[in-house]
Amino acid sequence: MSDLLGRLRGRGWRMTAQRRVVAEVLDGEHVHLTADEVLARAAARLPEISRATVYNTLGELVSLGEVLEVPTEGRAKRYDPNAHRPHQHLVCSACGVIRDVHPDGDPLADLPPSERFGFTVSEAEVTYRGLCPACVRA
Repeated sequence: MSDLLGRLRGRGWRMTAQRRVVAEVLDGEHVHLTADEVLARAAARLPEISRATVYNTLGELVSLGEVLEVPTEGRAKRYDPNAHRPHQHLVCSACGVIRDVHPDGDPLADLPPSERFGFTVSEAEVTYRGLCPACVRA
């Protein structure tokens, strides 16, 4: 579980009803929703929430480092609340579903010094692509 709400409370983030519902919609493990999916789920809980409020809240959560913006090839960006637990992503090339994965290895260790070209590497992003079980069956 990402515990997004707890992290935001700990930061003293001003928790309006609209912000709370956006954070509640995002909270969880393997959550990778588009902004429109966040809006639809938030509106089901709080019908008066606006598109602008959802987009502004998502932007603020990304700026705070509490939510990751996950770009996907040819698809809408997705928002991941598991910003404080290092992980990588497994993406279905057909339907776009995303799962968090936590391999044992360190991606930085996989890059030999001869391939770093003098860079001081501080982080690595790895995305695994393939077909999810549902798309394989289809």
